[in-house]
Amino acid sequence: MKWSVLTLVAADEQGIVAAVSQKLYENNCQLAEASMMRLGANFAIMLRVSHPDDCNLKEILAPLTEKMHLHIHIDNDVAEKSSAPEPDVNITVYGADRAGIVAKTTGALAEAGLNIIDLETAVAGSDAEPIYIMSLEGNATQGIEKLQKAVDELAADFDIRLSEIETLRA
Repeated sequence: MKWSVLTLVAADEQGIVAAVSQKLYENNCQLAEASMMRLGANFAIMLRVSHPDDCNLKEILAPLTEKMHLHIHIDNDVAEKSSAPEPDVNITVYGADRAGIVAKTTGALAEAGLNIIDLETAVAGSDAEPIYIMSLEGNATQGIEKLQKAVDELAADFDIRLSEIETLRA
């Protein structure tokens, strides 16, 4: 078996996830980590897929890419096994929507040792007063204290909060 990272983007329409996952299932592919979401009027899918070595994902999905006008990109996975690091921190950011929020925030957090595992953003509020919302999960590789200091400095510009994630294990 081989691992690939599959990215698909198309105009949002009902049935994309069902069609893609069914076609992959029919061809002995297994899904691991996945992220699927609406982005504006588009729908984006990112999947980690395990498949037989002789399986050509582009050929398998060709009927769907034509029918649903899906743009497809495939990369070989850099890992040989499925491995998902567990986050130990969650950071939420709320602020007036303006250019540079993501760059400023992620830059400061990276310097403080945050390894981002997941990042999601949204715009809420009104057209007159848009609010930018960002949620990050990751690992505090240099410790919580250093990360908290960076969060405290960013709090001058945004409403930002750091929470530790404690996972119970048996």
